[in-house]
Amino acid sequence: MAPRTSKRGAARAARRRRLPMRYLLPSLVLVALMAMLMLRGYVHSEILADHRIQPEAATDRVPEKIIDGGPVIDTRSGRTSSLSVPKHRLVLTFDDGPDPEWTPKVLDVLKKHDAHAVFFVTGTMASRYPGLVQRMVDEGHEIGLHTFNHPDLSFQSKSRIDWELSQNQLALAGAAGIRTSLFRPPYSSFADAMDNKSWPVTQYVGSRGYLTVVNNTDSEDWKKPGVDAIIRNATPKGGKGAIVLMHDSGGDRHQTVEALDRFLPDLQKEGYEFDNLTGALGAPSAHTEVTGLDLLRGKAWTWAVQASEKSTDVLVVGLAVVGTLVIVRFGLMLALSIAHARRVRRKNFRWGPAVTEPVSVLVPAYNEAKCIENTVHSLMASEQPIEVVVIDDGSSDGTARIVEDMRLPNVRVVRQLNAGKPAALNRGIANARHDLIVMMDGDTVFEPATVRELVQPFGDPSVGAVAGNAKVGNRDSLIGAWQHIEYVMGFNLDRRMYDMLRCMPTIPGAVGAFRRSALERVGGMSEDTLAEDTDITMAMHRDGWRVVYAENARAWTEAPESVQQLWSQRYRWSYGTMQAIWKHRRALIERGPSGRFGRVGLPLISFFMVLAPLLAPLIDVFLLYGIVFGPTEKTVGAWLGVLAIQAVCAAYAFRLDKERMTHLISLPLQQILYRQLMYVVLLQSWITALTGGRLRWQKLRRTGVVGSAPGAAGAPGPVPRQRTESGSDRRPVG
Repeated sequence: MAPRTSKRGAARAARRRRLPMRYLLPSLVLVALMAMLMLRGYVHSEILADHRIQPEAATDRVPEKIIDGGPVIDTRSGRTSSLSVPKHRLVLTFDDGPDPEWTPKVLDVLKKHDAHAVFFVTGTMASRYPGLVQRMVDEGHEIGLHTFNHPDLSFQSKSRIDWELSQNQLALAGAAGIRTSLFRPPYSSFADAMDNKSWPVTQYVGSRGYLTVVNNTDSEDWKKPGVDAIIRNATPKGGKGAIVLMHDSGGDRHQTVEALDRFLPDLQKEGYEFDNLTGALGAPSAHTEVTGLDLLRGKAWTWAVQASEKSTDVLVVGLAVVGTLVIVRFGLMLALSIAHARRVRRKNFRWGPAVTEPVSVLVPAYNEAKCIENTVHSLMASEQPIEVVVIDDGSSDGTARIVEDMRLPNVRVVRQLNAGKPAALNRGIANARHDLIVMMDGDTVFEPATVRELVQPFGDPSVGAVAGNAKVGNRDSLIGAWQHIEYVMGFNLDRRMYDMLRCMPTIPGAVGAFRRSALERVGGMSEDTLAEDTDITMAMHRDGWRVVYAENARAWTEAPESVQQLWSQRYRWSYGTMQAIWKHRRALIERGPSGRFGRVGLPLISFFMVLAPLLAPLIDVFLLYGIVFGPTEKTVGAWLGVLAIQAVCAAYAFRLDKERMTHLISLPLQQILYRQLMYVVLLQSWITALTGGRLRWQKLRRTGVVGSAPGAAGAPGPVPRQRTESGSDRRPVG
């Protein structure tokens, strides 16, 4: 028996060690994203690029026959010789391409006049535009290497030179399935410009099997001197043969294209032939077919580069989308929050007749022994006539007994087997005596005026539910302070905005009120999603009820105090919101109030609560990319601009809620650290939804740190009681 038990224990340990898919997939997505960005930086010469240019040096170590020789330099197998192009033969060479705009136009002109040329391509451009390299080969042109990312090789080590050549060949293999023996060093010109710095490079490149090709006729098209000047510079004297330097990349090349269209027919009439280099020299082709593993490596390389290009293009589009959404959201939040505050704070503003009738307050509780006493005591100070119904959802810590031992008037305990929060609330609704029902969490405390303020909107008969103002009571820790900023800015400004737009997405479980008739019409609280508060709110909208925000109905709740607890809570919120959106998707095609919510509310909620937060990490990703690879100043400036907009919104939200501005000191740090956690949580929720995963209710550990609520508006905040040792009970509610 012992070995069998040992095996079972080992199996359990192995399962514990196995990385859960919900962590593995976000990690893989992040690694893939960073790999794509790094690869993009590499092929765009933003990583490992060297833009130094060597000044002129002495020439005493360069053989005279090279300086006085032709533009084709052969140092292969220990040779030191040079070659020239025969008379009436011109070899057109184009550097720095292929370019997606200008190379096709150059190729079109060459094809039009039945001329061939040599294209000295860089590996970066060949990797990004492999189709153009293939077209060059298919149309009979010759390809030469121009290094991978165009450094001055006289600054580089032999290993870096080998790397530049091999990477350039890898790009050619992937693009067209060939290798080439032609090479042109960057920043080269005539043979007589060879000096003591560049000559050793030429010798070494020759030892690697390459023929170095410079030029003896420079069109100077890179100066953009005009079409006539380019033609004049490119025309050799006295019928001499020449290697002509032109460019098909590196900027606007329309002058080069126009000059070429005139240059080719004019010199063809004079008896010139335009051929490849090896054709002009009567030598075998410079191209060698690549097969086998080398071809597969080349294809894999170009595929990876294309994937990185497309991925980053998508990311840029995503960044534009999220930037637009952020600006639109902040603009709407400010404008509509100002309008909301002005409307509800007018001296003569009334929802309708004052609501003075008794209210049933439902408190679903599961293992809330550390908090429930504070919660019930806070309700006893209510300015509104109330009854309190505590629904004990199968607690194992004596929650129900604590409430019963308090022996308070108008407080009842309803016990049930553990069935989950929605079932507990429905049980409470069935046992409530009054038509107006307030719901709160077992870790929340109310101010004396909270219930009264929360039910006043029911003076308007069109109002079916009211969202209160949930506040973080335990804001003394850094995580608590960050959540405090989020609650005041993100939640309450949002609720003001959505109130004005009549598409409130969520009545917070910590503080919300309902008409019994409205609840009965939509079937009560549903167990279909993990965000029953969002689900019921959407159902209210679809049934034609107004859902409004009562800013003075303040509730002080205990926010998660550890990263793990925060993760669990937000993961459930995010996933539950997605479930609710999906559940109510038919509202998009329905008519009446449901259709209005479906075509106005659902898109706004989807964009602002799901899509924008999911894409928001792109702001930080491009911030890091810009800091590392540039342009640093513009990148940092743009990020600080976004932060400034958020700071303005946050300051206004704090002013509306009469909160101390000192908490905003941690806003920059919140944006750097806290947001990243929220991003990963949302990504994990997406992955769970897309993979068909199921998430159960997670019971957060309570500490009872929120002891009481301030008695008057504008008071400094709840008075924390002595912190108790947190429990270890993690059993799910349902």
